[in-house]
Formats: sequence, structure tokens, C-alpha cells
Amino acid sequence: MELKLKNRQDMKARALLLGDRLDLKLFKIADCLATTPLTLEVDADGGIAVLFRYGVVVFFGVKGLDEVRFIDSLKPMLTNSYPTPEIEELEIHCGMSGIGIQSGAVSLDEISLEKLQVIADALSKNLVLTLYEKKVAGEFDKIEPLAQELATHGNVSADSKELLSKIGNMLLIEHRMVGRAEIGDKPETLWDFPQLGGLYASMEDEFELKERQSALDRKLGLISDTAQTLADVWDTKQLHKLEWYVIGLIIFEIAISLFEMADKFLR
Repeated sequence: MELKLKNRQDMKARALLLGDRLDLKLFKIADCLATTPLTLEVDADGGIAVLFRYGVVVFFGVKGLDEVRFIDSLKPMLTNSYPTPEIEELEIHCGMSGIGIQSGAVSLDEISLEKLQVIADALSKNLVLTLYEKKVAGEFDKIEPLAQELATHGNVSADSKELLSKIGNMLLIEHRMVGRAEIGDKPETLWDFPQLGGLYASMEDEFELKERQSALDRKLGLISDTAQTLADVWDTKQLHKLEWYVIGLIIFEIAISLFEMADKFLR
């Protein structure tokens, strides 16, 4: 299928993170421009959508109404659809002397399906990082008072279940970043078109994908370690309570035995 967009000089790329997961199995291969990543023509003017299984769709040259219509068609395929999606937009200018990105606009010598797929890959990873940066920042805000409480009072008020839940959330974020979005990996398109490596490197630098992933990994590790430490403190505290309960029961039994012995002696 011929790419109609290649005749355009300027267009807008618009990426949306719609949910946790997008089931792409329902699309027929015959209706696709490409399958890795899945790329579809979505309107009569040749606008296309690039879809990723981690819940991102990237539109190129698609009008507003056609975009809304297409997103509505995706809703049955979404897992945990977000009420307010993360959005990123980028201007694309064609007919330039070189390939690169500057001031939020991509310059291309000519438009091709492969170049748009590389741009879509970088945009989608940027959205995933943005979402998880917000989530991790929120967890930081929640766990900092607990660490302060431990430093000040030597104990924590949160229970073990709550703290382990935070650890689970961090592990889930790591799983989605590495397993689904594969943020640290280069797009599959580069295997067949290695000459587009410079374009992807420019996109990667523009959105600071590597630096943000490294920072996010460090924060995830810190939150997990802090939550684990607090959970250990809580478990130790509960163990000490249990020990005192046992001691109390022993003392109670001794007291009863002494009372019974005294009662027999008095009789």
C-alpha cells in the first residue's frame, strides 16, 4: 500500500497514551501498512496511525474528527483506559537539506513510512516516561513522610501490607517500562533501516530518553529499598509485640499457678 503522506511538506505528529495496554491482535495484517510497529491508514487523505501494545497511538497528518473516531474504535481493545491521556505533539517539516530535530520540530529530507515509525517510537517512549515520572514523583511524596517518621521517632505508622504494596507498584512500573515499552531498546525499524539511526539518536537526545530512564530507575530502586526497610522495621516491631504477648501469657500462667498453690495451702 502506497504512503500518501509522502507528498506533504508539513504535518503534525500527535501521540496519545490511552491506557495500560492495547490489544493489537484484532487488526488484520492485510489492512496494515506495516506490522512492526503496527501502522494503519486511518482517513481518506492518507493520515496514518502507529500503534504500540503498551497503550500508545501516534497520529501523523490526521484531522481532529478522524482522530476522535479512530480512538473510539480502539476503546474495546484498551486495558485500563485513562480518563485523561498523556499527549505529545511534534511538527514535521519535509524538503529540508538534512535530518534532525530542533525546537520541537523534526526536519526531514523526505517523508517515508520508516522515518515516521522511528519518530513514533521515540514519541511513544517519551509519553511512557512522562506518565511513570508522575507516578514515581507521587510515591516519593507519600513515602518521604514515613522515612522522616522513622528518622524522628524510630518507628513507622504504616503497616507492612501498605509498604509491600508500594514495592509491588514500583516493580510493576519497572516491568511495564522494560517488558512492554522496551524503553532502553532501539526501535525494530532500525534493524532493516540502520541508516535511520541518526534520526532516532536525535529524537532520543531531544526527549532525553536515556537520561530520564536512568533517573527513573534510580528513583524506583530508592523507593523500593526505602519501602522494604520500613516494612522490615514494621515486621520487627510486630515481632517484639508478639514476644511481649508471649511473656505476658507466661507471667499470667505463673500467676494462676501460684494462686492455685496458695489456695491449696490455705485450705
